[in-house]
Amino acid sequence: MATLGIPQNTIAVLQKYNFNFQKKYGQNFLVDTHVLEKIMDAAQITADDCVVEIGPGIGTMTQYLAERAGSVVAVEIDKNLIPILQETLSEYDNVTIINEDILKVDLNRIVEEKNGGRPVKVVANLPYYITTPIIMGLFENHVPLQSITIMVQKEVADRMQIGPGTKDYGALSLAVQYYARPEIVAIVPPNCFIPRPGVASAVIRLTRYEEPPVQVTDEAFLFALIRASFNQRRKTLANGLSNAQNLSLTREQVTEALESMGLSPTVRGEALTLSQFAALSEMLKGNI
Repeated sequence: MATLGIPQNTIAVLQKYNFNFQKKYGQNFLVDTHVLEKIMDAAQITADDCVVEIGPGIGTMTQYLAERAGSVVAVEIDKNLIPILQETLSEYDNVTIINEDILKVDLNRIVEEKNGGRPVKVVANLPYYITTPIIMGLFENHVPLQSITIMVQKEVADRMQIGPGTKDYGALSLAVQYYARPEIVAIVPPNCFIPRPGVASAVIRLTRYEEPPVQVTDEAFLFALIRASFNQRRKTLANGLSNAQNLSLTREQVTEALESMGLSPTVRGEALTLSQFAALSEMLKGNI
């Protein structure tokens, strides 16, 4: 039975193992049963699902997942948590614990081994410092996914679903919206964690598109273009792209493409939609 969502039970486990929180891993353990239920509902976990959990901690959410999913693969980087997980998850025979760095583990191989290559659902309580690399790694490595349901800092969740014309709109917004449909499903205050983080968190579900909403001939070039557009926010798009050494574009090429799209040559990256970036990518790709 899932018991770790109750704060005193989490504290008892931490004290038993004399566990010290590792700041470098951004560890904040969730201790609120209502939030845990919300995550399960948002991720729509069923007995047919294979779930990959990133950073299970002491196994709080893993217990909930194991009671709903067909199988769970929990990937934890902190070796000090492995004996704790082996105890807290001992009654579940459908959980595999892997002591690895999620950025280095071959998730495609794991999905093949554990789910026959069929799409999995990813669920995680992610630390702020590594949120973007993990999400982009899942998408860019084309891990077979149905959805990603994650707890992140609220400001990061906002950036994932925001549209053009705002200061929070950027490369992460565009990348997420290229691969998935983002939806914030819950706002979570700091008092739901041990230890308490300094800011509010949010649960966001990214439902993977079967086909991206825009079509490009070179996905890698599109994202190189997007990253270069936001590397120097105060620069115009023409300056930012022509200064990007990995793109080999001239200012004239960029300006000409923008004008042919009916855009000002002084436009900035945060003004363009995903569709406009895709169109610009196709035009500029033809110039190289």
